[in-house]
Amino acid sequence: MTSDQVLSYFREILTIPRESGHEEHIIAYLQNFAKEKNLECKTDEAGNVLITKEATPGRENSPTIILQSHSDMVCEKNNGVEHDFSKDPIKAVVEDGWLIAKDTTLGADCGIGIAAQLAVLDDPELEHGKIEALFTTSEETGLDGAFALKKDFLTGSILINLDSEDEGELFIGCAGGIDTTAKIKYTTTEVPAQYSFLKVGFAGGLGGHSGDDINKGRSNAVQSLARSLFRIFKDHKAYLCQIDGGNKRNAIAREAYAIIAVEASEVEKIESIHTTVFNELKDEFAVTDPGISTIFEKSEPCKEAIDTDTALNLIAVLNSVPHGVLAMSADVEGLVETSTNLASVKMQEENIIRIGTSQRSSTNSARHWAAERVEAAFLLAGAVVTHESEYPGWKPSLKSHILEVCKESYRNLFGVDPIVRAIHAGLECGLFLDKYPHLDMISFGPTLRGVHAPGERLELASLDKFVLLLNDVIVKTK
Repeated sequence: MTSDQVLSYFREILTIPRESGHEEHIIAYLQNFAKEKNLECKTDEAGNVLITKEATPGRENSPTIILQSHSDMVCEKNNGVEHDFSKDPIKAVVEDGWLIAKDTTLGADCGIGIAAQLAVLDDPELEHGKIEALFTTSEETGLDGAFALKKDFLTGSILINLDSEDEGELFIGCAGGIDTTAKIKYTTTEVPAQYSFLKVGFAGGLGGHSGDDINKGRSNAVQSLARSLFRIFKDHKAYLCQIDGGNKRNAIAREAYAIIAVEASEVEKIESIHTTVFNELKDEFAVTDPGISTIFEKSEPCKEAIDTDTALNLIAVLNSVPHGVLAMSADVEGLVETSTNLASVKMQEENIIRIGTSQRSSTNSARHWAAERVEAAFLLAGAVVTHESEYPGWKPSLKSHILEVCKESYRNLFGVDPIVRAIHAGLECGLFLDKYPHLDMISFGPTLRGVHAPGERLELASLDKFVLLLNDVIVKTK
């Protein structure tokens, strides 16, 4: 297997729609691949695909290795970009050693893992024990495929997860997570005549992964918008007509806006307040998120607005609900233990405002406490709060055979020791361990940046090293 072969498969994957929950095309692609290569393939009710390749001659007694990735991707695009993820291929370019999708997500998370699995399965020269290539569904929206996996679906004793994003690092643990959703009911009120309508907000943030990037000091556009609205509504008569920000629960919000109505004579004062907040944000995030831009423009009139009490409660809670790192690990230096992400605010039918958040922690009790803190803030605003999609973490083990194989391979290949650590992002490994407690697991991958946001990119030099390591680990696992 070579990195060119992996890239070739990845470019095919870029043409296949695979948004979470709509993975029928990638599932069919995997099934057809297995049929063309005369490999055993089975698919369960959740859409999880398992392709099996028997051991090469002389390696029948080697342990069975499970290579695992997820088949879905986070589908995000910049405002104003016309791209239909249900049919349009991802456009990627190579710049300065990186493969980049400039206006959308690239889907290297976890498309590059899929491509690596296919390249392994298609390699007639690679010596290996039995290989089980597992492709799970809807990882990004709730680890649905991993939750649905039956206890008799796999036979392997070693699992290599290919869903990590930092070459040179071996991951042996991850955080668990839970989603907390708040719904606020509102009534409508008429906007007085002669009021001016404005669209205010922020865009251009880096966003990123709500686990792996939560400690990088990036702005949250929803909270930035709330900051501006709080100052506007605190001292001026205003109406909130629309609000929209963020998108996926596992992505840091990059863009958010509101349509507000104010007295015509107040427009300049409102602009001054919003500009002041923008200047503060530019200063505060000058290093970590320098691309923040402001939205302030006239808007088409709205006939109705959110009732005043609900609007004020909504703005207050979006300002006060926690977002970001809540605690660092006392056991692993530099590891985020607990965090929360204010992901989105959306207006829905039947006069409902839905606010999406997610909490992560490698400590179960801390994860639950974080979710309760978020719930408490929303309850004060009169919201109905629910918790869902909880998944367990993966406790690190330093007594792992596959860890020792990977460390030795890395040293022999590259002359340095790899970094061994846990990750604050969620991996499916915790769920696998619940159903297959005998599994010896590790996770590694090439370097990805900007995951879950437009501009996501794959470092090609790191792909070369990732492929060399995966090849060597498969050969050396006996």
